[in-house]
This record gives sequence, C-alpha cells and structure tokens, in this order.
Amino acid sequence: MTTSKTKGAAALPLNTILSGDCIDAMNSLPEASIDLIFADPPYNLQLKGDLHRPDNSQVDAVDDAWDQFSSFKVYDDFTTAWLKAAKRLLKPGGAIWVIGSYHNIFRVGAALQNEGYWILNDVVWRKSNPMPNFRGKRLTNAHETMIWASRDEGGKYTFNYEALKSLNEGIQMRSDWVLPICTGHERLKNEEGDKAHPTQKPESLLHRVLVGTTNPGDVVLDPFFGTGTTGAVAKMLGRDYIGIEREAAYRKVAEKRLSKVRRFDREALQVSTSKRAEPRVPFGQLIERGMLRPGEELYSVNNRHKAKVRADGTLIGDDVKGSIHQVGAALEGAPSCNGWTYWCTKKDGKRVSIDLFRQQIRAEMAERPN
Repeated sequence: MTTSKTKGAAALPLNTILSGDCIDAMNSLPEASIDLIFADPPYNLQLKGDLHRPDNSQVDAVDDAWDQFSSFKVYDDFTTAWLKAAKRLLKPGGAIWVIGSYHNIFRVGAALQNEGYWILNDVVWRKSNPMPNFRGKRLTNAHETMIWASRDEGGKYTFNYEALKSLNEGIQMRSDWVLPICTGHERLKNEEGDKAHPTQKPESLLHRVLVGTTNPGDVVLDPFFGTGTTGAVAKMLGRDYIGIEREAAYRKVAEKRLSKVRRFDREALQVSTSKRAEPRVPFGQLIERGMLRPGEELYSVNNRHKAKVRADGTLIGDDVKGSIHQVGAALEGAPSCNGWTYWCTKKDGKRVSIDLFRQQIRAEMAERPN
C-alpha cells in the first residue's frame, strides 16, 4: 500500500482494497481527493425464482444478497447516499462513470442529476457475445449503459480526445462501444472452479474509460470493487486506485489478481494528444537558432511557389510579406494556410519540411527537467 496526503487531510490509502460498507468507507476518505470514480453498483435485478435454459438447466444468474433490495425506494435511498458520498470525494475537475442495466440505470441517472452532477455522455456498451434470452419472451439484453458525468455543471474534466480517436483507428470515438463480455481466460474463477463474480466487467471496457478520461498518476476510486477489474487496469496504466468491497470472497480474488498485475513502462503509458496541447514554437526561433538563415529560400510543398526568409521571422515572396501562414495563403489564393506543413527548405539537395525543425525544438523542450 502507498499513501498520499491531500492538503489538510489524512493520508489517502492508495492501491488498497478497503473492506466494509462503501458509504462509510467513502466518508472516511479526504474530501476532494479523487480524480475519477468508476462505479458498478448493484443492479437490483428483482429476479423472481430461478432462470432456466430451454434444456431445463439452471442459469447462474445474479441472485446474491448484495443485489437485493426490498423496494425501489430503498434502492433509491441507497443510490442517493453513495452518490452524495462520492461527490464529496471528487476533485473540482473530477468525474464519475456509473454502469448499469435497464433495471437501475434510469433511476441512477435521475439521482445523479438530483445530486448536482452534470451528465456528459451516456455510452452504450454493446456486447458482441451477449447471453441469449432463454425464455424467448423478450429481446436479448445485448447492452448495458454507462453514464459519464462531471462533478459540477461547467466544471473541467479530463477527456483525451486524440487518444480515444487513435484507439478507434483515427475516427472520432462514438458513444456506442462494441466489446465482448468476460469469457475464457479473463473470467476469474474461485477455488471451487465457479465464476468468482457474476457481473465481472471486461478489462477492455475499463481500458477505454481510463485511457479516455484519466491521466497517469490520477487516483481512481471504485466503490463496488468486486474482483478488481478497475484496479487491475488502473495499475497497468500507471494510475493509482482505491477499491471498496464488503464481500471477503471478492476481496480475496481481487488481491490475488492485483498481485500479478505489472505496470506498463513510462513510454508505453504516453498517449496521443491534441496538437493544440503541444508547446508553441515561433517560426522566428528557427532563424535565431541557425536552423534557417536570413535570405534562405523556402519552397512550397507543391513546388509552385517560393519565398525568402527575413531576419525577423517573416517571409517575402512575389511582393507578399508576412508570416509563413499569411504568405502561403496569399500565394495559393486560399483563406488560410498551415505554413509549417506548406513550406520546405533544401538540405543537401533534398526537400525538408520546416515542421521537422519545429518538432526537434519541441522534443528538446520535453526533455528539459522541470
């Protein structure tokens, strides 16, 4: 276990599974100390009797005591209480994800709004291999819904847009995610060889959530830790986790699982970022540092135009003067132009984009100690 102290607060028990009631445990933690909460609360399935397949074999459904509530009101009161405790823990830029089925997610969504959270998206996790509807009286339940919400309306939150776009082969990530449920090697078993937990979530789901909405070093809390999927993925991705789980059997499985998890190396944890987030490099720095010289000619990438570098970091070409962007746009008759990718120089007879010099300076800036 590692600990961290927040201003004026007790130590935060990082990378630990806390036992006991989730509300009591959350209320014992320092205020405004958590970056992200991922919650997989009881679904309150309200199962009436056993569920059987067409061959009369019994389905291993969720019938555990922790998922049973005497009424909707009791469930709503429980939901309000844990959401209130969770909100106290979130930092001003913190956010929460809650996953559920049709049995509970609409009630949870209303409670989130009642407690002042601001809903950012609802995400449909469409299961590529769902369990069929054995009775044949309803549609197959092939999805679950996740709600992503910031702590406050208008509050800041982490969203790694470019990283999720990269995960999706360069296409903007949508709010419907097609991922398989836990099967095979990922499905954890207890000592008797049975499923260790009836609603174990796949690591792929948490990978997408944590890559997209946290950064390395963030603290992720899971108040319904179960067998520790959130903790396992957080550990691999260089995030700190805190789990809360009242069932000793689940804690035992989670602890064994987490002991085998290894963190990815620092380089592997880096993700794609927006170009806007990269440090700004004025074109004039290239002249100051001798990467380009006053009087040197630049050539357009389409080889139709050229311009001369001036000592103050501007260009002149065909009676047009201005920045690398302004001159490029004027020569092309275009409303705008990215001068960094438009202009090239010649080195040893070969064309070289001036953007390579900018990237060299950025790399040097990243290597400087803080």
